[in-house]
Amino acid sequence: MATTVREFLDLLAADPNVVHTRTTPPRAARYGILFRPLPEGLRTYCEGRGIRLYTHQAAAIEHLRAGENVIITTPTASGKTLAFLLPVFERLALDPAATALFLYPTKALANDQVKTIREIEDVSGIRVDAAIYDGDTPAGKRPAIRDRSRIILSNPHELHQVLAWHMKWSRFFRNLRFVVVDEAHRYRGVAGSHMAMLLRRLARIAEYYGARPQFVLSSATLANPTEFAARLTGEEAILIEDDGSPAGEKTFILYNPSVGDGGRSVHSVTKDLLLASVESGCRTLCFTLTRRLAEVIAARSREVPGISAYRAGYLPTVRRAIEDAAKDGSLRGVVTTNALELGIDIGSLDGVIISGYPGTMISFRQQAGRAGRRLGESFAVLVGFENPLDQYFMRHPEEFFSRPCEHAVVDTENPYILSGHLLCAASELPVDPKRDARWFGPDIAEMLAALERVCLLRKASRGWIYAGRRRAAEMVGLDSVTSDTFRVMYEGRLLETMDREQAFREAHPGAILLHRGETYVVTEMDLEQRTIQVEETDTDTYTQPLVTTDVAVVQELRRRDIGGVGVSFGDVTVSRQVIGYTVRHYDRVVSHHRLDLPPLSLATKAFWLTIPDRTLDTITAKGLDVAGGLHGAEHALIAVMPYHVVCDRRDIGGLSTPLHPATGAPTIFVYDGYEGGIGLAEKASTLLPAIAGMTHELVRDCSCTAGCPACIYSPQCGNQNQPLDKEAAILILDDLARRLATGTSTPDA
Repeated sequence: MATTVREFLDLLAADPNVVHTRTTPPRAARYGILFRPLPEGLRTYCEGRGIRLYTHQAAAIEHLRAGENVIITTPTASGKTLAFLLPVFERLALDPAATALFLYPTKALANDQVKTIREIEDVSGIRVDAAIYDGDTPAGKRPAIRDRSRIILSNPHELHQVLAWHMKWSRFFRNLRFVVVDEAHRYRGVAGSHMAMLLRRLARIAEYYGARPQFVLSSATLANPTEFAARLTGEEAILIEDDGSPAGEKTFILYNPSVGDGGRSVHSVTKDLLLASVESGCRTLCFTLTRRLAEVIAARSREVPGISAYRAGYLPTVRRAIEDAAKDGSLRGVVTTNALELGIDIGSLDGVIISGYPGTMISFRQQAGRAGRRLGESFAVLVGFENPLDQYFMRHPEEFFSRPCEHAVVDTENPYILSGHLLCAASELPVDPKRDARWFGPDIAEMLAALERVCLLRKASRGWIYAGRRRAAEMVGLDSVTSDTFRVMYEGRLLETMDREQAFREAHPGAILLHRGETYVVTEMDLEQRTIQVEETDTDTYTQPLVTTDVAVVQELRRRDIGGVGVSFGDVTVSRQVIGYTVRHYDRVVSHHRLDLPPLSLATKAFWLTIPDRTLDTITAKGLDVAGGLHGAEHALIAVMPYHVVCDRRDIGGLSTPLHPATGAPTIFVYDGYEGGIGLAEKASTLLPAIAGMTHELVRDCSCTAGCPACIYSPQCGNQNQPLDKEAAILILDDLARRLATGTSTPDA
């Protein structure tokens, strides 16, 4: 049996599905020097563990000593945590009253990091009484933590709940010197908009108690780190990006199941690669795009012991048991969603298998970086799905490896998100429109008046105060624009949670669910109580929802005519309804079923394109299907968008129609999948020439004849990918690409 990374890689050397291999050489460490030494206790800690500071760690310490905010973007396993822990401990050693707040995106990461903090505390002798304060913290322990702890580890959800009780936290907030935001890159899009408002609320309360903390952001590599830091925190930050840590040799492999014999599914290929890696003695992490795929691949890998699934939705005790088993080596392989993309310590890994491009280079590099946490060899295998973007990268490896990380979008002006946090702020401290405009923007007075009209705010002598019946924090969910969570229950036990849209699509009555390798069928869905009841079942079928979508134009905010193509951007209302589902056995439809679920309405932003009559005349003259061509072009445009705009394909949606009532013409809509919009469609509308050109190239060069998942099929399509016409789609995209690239832009409105 092979027992090394090199022998595992040799197994793949002759595999025809390996389309590209790239190896990065080892890198030696570069060390930094501090202008003054650390306190004796911290020197003792570092010396006892053979720690010499890398250049980026020394730079971070000096900038934080100078009172500046920093954003650290060096790669995974480069020692970012130590780069901010040492200066925080130093400050707390010099100022016995000082406090620090550490925010993590997950409870699991906080539980992992507190071990290191307590270790430094014990060895250095610097008393900080580090403690976790989150939803799992017993009520009896909370007062002591608030009164004594100088380093508190929490998460945005808990902070969101406790800010209204800031009087109980007065000691902590009065002395707050640092706010550390770990894995800060996770806060982009909707999550970033919420986090930006939450941090402004925190800074507002700290200022009320006379404190102005420094912000420390630890992040993956971004294209716009300083802009991102400023938008997230409201403060300028110094960038620390020059990595001085050592690295071992790493081999990257692009693996395309669609070439060679092409007879195996991506899931089967992923399972085989995972088993081969584990059987070779390699400790392996396998990333999948969805919870379902994590469960499927783990279940199919049961023939080899020591492999488990891990994902969000598991109960905390289950997740921690899996983390511990991976760390002590009793688990050799873990199949996960992006839940383990974060820096949770599960020990040294030899390799990662990434099943499907994760949507951004930010995520790809984070996931690939989980392997090679020691100086030996490591590998990262990207298994290409049969979808347009994955296949584009498989055919253009140079484009893939030269691609920079994306810009992280944080929208601090989404009115739905902003108004919700304004309500929370008013429940924490009275809001003064003049004083608080710097936190909540220039439109604050208009928003306050609107919230007063619906009896959620009222004006008092000291400012605007909250007047709603429910707690303001309960009305604002940080994972979405609206808070609406369904609980999946099995025999009275909570299995997992879902938002309303996911529940309607994946957990409707009759739906087949997978959880930890077990199969369940949904027997009941209570819309009022937001509960879903399931029973265990033994089946190898799965369900797929049937969804109807309609888009109504509310207001056209901008319009341009580019080479005869109408390009518009504006406010739309999207109505989506799950009207039924199919039961499938592999690719065969077993049965159809109707559902009676209410429609979901979404007020959002979209761009839309109107197709010139001459293009349609060409399609009709060739006897092709106009609706199928528009539908295929829509799917392909959406598939390519994440290459240009930092988002996941699931963050956006679309609609195409041969005749839309608002335009009177054949139209393709692409919209943000979040209430109020989060800037994705707007950004894409400015990049349409590049998006259309790449989309045309992708569909034109696909080797299929009638369309396939690598070009115009979409896994999200609620119409079962009907109708589709590849030839018509190519004509539409060819015409769009040429007109948008060469046409003169004429603004109409």
